[in-house]
Amino acid sequence: MNLIRQIVKARWAYFFLLPAYFFFVIFTFVPILRGLSFSFYDVKLSGKTWVGLGNFEKLYDDAAFWKSLTNTVLIVLGVVPAGLVLSLGIAVLVFPLSRRLQTFYRMAFYLPVVASGVVLSMVWIWILHPTYGLLNYLIGLFGFEPVAWLGTPGKALMSIITVVVTFIIGQPIILFLAALGGIPSDLYESAMIDGANAWKRFIRITLPLLKPTTLFVVVTKTIAVFQVFVVILLLTGGGPANSTQTIVFRIYQTAFDFFNFGYASALGVVLLAIVCFITWINFRLLGRDTEY
Repeated sequence: MNLIRQIVKARWAYFFLLPAYFFFVIFTFVPILRGLSFSFYDVKLSGKTWVGLGNFEKLYDDAAFWKSLTNTVLIVLGVVPAGLVLSLGIAVLVFPLSRRLQTFYRMAFYLPVVASGVVLSMVWIWILHPTYGLLNYLIGLFGFEPVAWLGTPGKALMSIITVVVTFIIGQPIILFLAALGGIPSDLYESAMIDGANAWKRFIRITLPLLKPTTLFVVVTKTIAVFQVFVVILLLTGGGPANSTQTIVFRIYQTAFDFFNFGYASALGVVLLAIVCFITWINFRLLGRDTEY
């Protein structure tokens, strides 16, 4: 009854949210349901045939799937912690600056977020090019030989991790700066009176009070990095030797290169389950004593 009363009381809010709900249902919720249903069929351009759990059984023997899953996990483990540490560190360094300088750095770091992923990827293609790339030119000034950054399996994966880190740190920096502005200065003054140095103030005051923001950043960026696609498509195409192929890129290939939409849907369901599980773990580990 309380839930019904709350809904009735907020009926006008729901009314104004109807356009957003409409597009969410049409373009997000319905496609998810269609993907779930397709995962139980062998879907081709000519039609579909019921196979039950057959698509999921194929996953156990699909070496390309396990390779893409391993690459995706490695990218997530490399990007999310590095992005979190970098964004928090930059926010802590920028926060004491004047408002004008803060505005400049906010704009500078947030610019990649609003820029097209295709444009940013093309810039990185130029930077990492083995012949005329800027990075090889810079290391050549110190006497090093040119490196095929995107043509060697180990270096290609590390290059992808580096590129994705530069893509994702803009928004967390803005969020951490806003969260730092919400911490009462009285806490720091009291800690200074008690003799706490800068490191102890950071550990005992800043980090605990940034926990809700940290949780949000970790969850959203983990979900985003699990879905990395444009960078893979434009920089490496999943190569060399599938060393940079991710789950989303594997789904794209399966659906639009091999036209096996049923198996691609099964891969999508597996990705959905993995992301939900990882998100649940993040909430369990970081969400304790955190108000939402």
